[in-house]
Amino acid sequence: MLDDDVPAWWRGLGLDGLIDVHVHFLPDQVMNAVWAYFDQASTHYGTAWPITYRTSVEERLKTLALLGVRAFPALVYPHKPEMAAWLNTWARDFADRTPGCVPSGTFYPEPTASAYVREALDLGTRIFKVHLQVGDYDPRDEVLDDVWGQLAEAGTPVVAHCGSGPIPGRHTGPGPIGEVLRRHPRLTVVVAHLGMPEYAEHLELTSYPNVHLDTTMALTPFTEAMMPFPRDLVPRLADLADRIVLGSDFPNIPYSYATQLQVLADLELGDGWLRAVCHDNGARLLGV
Repeated sequence: MLDDDVPAWWRGLGLDGLIDVHVHFLPDQVMNAVWAYFDQASTHYGTAWPITYRTSVEERLKTLALLGVRAFPALVYPHKPEMAAWLNTWARDFADRTPGCVPSGTFYPEPTASAYVREALDLGTRIFKVHLQVGDYDPRDEVLDDVWGQLAEAGTPVVAHCGSGPIPGRHTGPGPIGEVLRRHPRLTVVVAHLGMPEYAEHLELTSYPNVHLDTTMALTPFTEAMMPFPRDLVPRLADLADRIVLGSDFPNIPYSYATQLQVLADLELGDGWLRAVCHDNGARLLGV
């Protein structure tokens, strides 16, 4: 499948488009820093990581529209204190002026987190992102306990990069986020990348009623070469048809957008499963 084939593909499923819960737009200086990091991917990850959609904001939005991505967040995340509140303001402003973009937010373990998360929720933020490897913080930090409580009470989803791929962090893996869920069992967590490489362990977290997993980069040839998804877990994906959601990591992917969709289709779990994953589950989580 090529990108030009994508609209015909989702129309063939009876959909009016795609809902992608894992898309990144960032302030230009932050995105440029992210891209500079990926330019050194051979040093960081041991493999090259070319950015397929390294274009202007306007071109990236046009690409999503041509693919038929009807709703998406501009996921932001901080790597240091006193950054998250600014990113939240930027993300809300970006969503306000961008058709299809759902207001997103983030947080960091700092004394002001509870207040700015409350403000974000009051102003309509519908999804949050945390990146435990980049942020290098423990999600169990007591300063975040009220934040997790607020999000659990609001039913607002949090896309959590908590797996140890592509490289582990001090607080990645199912243990830390699992402890957060034990404290806040109603929390809506979307485990990014199907939890790679601890796929089985993160799938077990769906014992909590509101835990989902997104497909971001999982199962693609690029990821399979480093962190293959165990084929004996595919039936678990089938069983979790209402908990798996489409994520892409657009624009920061080293292959075409269509590749992610093709590998999901190749699982041969049925059109109903694909409709749920590529549209219905994401629409429910994002409130669209």
